[in-house]
Amino acid sequence: MMKHLLLLLLVAVANAKIFQRCDWARTLKAKNMDGYRGVSLADWVCLTQHESNFNTAAINRNTDGSTDYGIFQINSKWWCSDGGVSRANGCGINCSELQTDNVEKAIKCAKRVVDDPLRVRAWVAWKAHCQNRDLSSYLRGCNL
Repeated sequence: MMKHLLLLLLVAVANAKIFQRCDWARTLKAKNMDGYRGVSLADWVCLTQHESNFNTAAINRNTDGSTDYGIFQINSKWWCSDGGVSRANGCGINCSELQTDNVEKAIKCAKRVVDDPLRVRAWVAWKAHCQNRDLSSYLRGCNL
């Protein structure tokens, strides 16, 4: 089982991508993220810059035993399954699916997270770096 999980993680990392800021903003806009549940495009770009630096392979282990995955750093405790401390799988996916250059599932899962009562406040980086701030620099020069 561990060999299969390791193989899946290696495959996911091999298919990862680091987006440029404006390319990521265009991708988010094309996927109707601008204004989704009141979250602006600049908020999404800010959030993902501070969570993963636009890296789809990003991974962060937390002190509670959970892990954050992908460009949105979606947590395994509530939103995806990694065989670890998952209590729920709100997005109905394996966490490794959040770490590929195909960001469809990551975006769908991020939308699911903001459908929850915490909304965008579920992300610590958004609260620390984006909330109540001028975010115009995150879209500057992107010609959206």
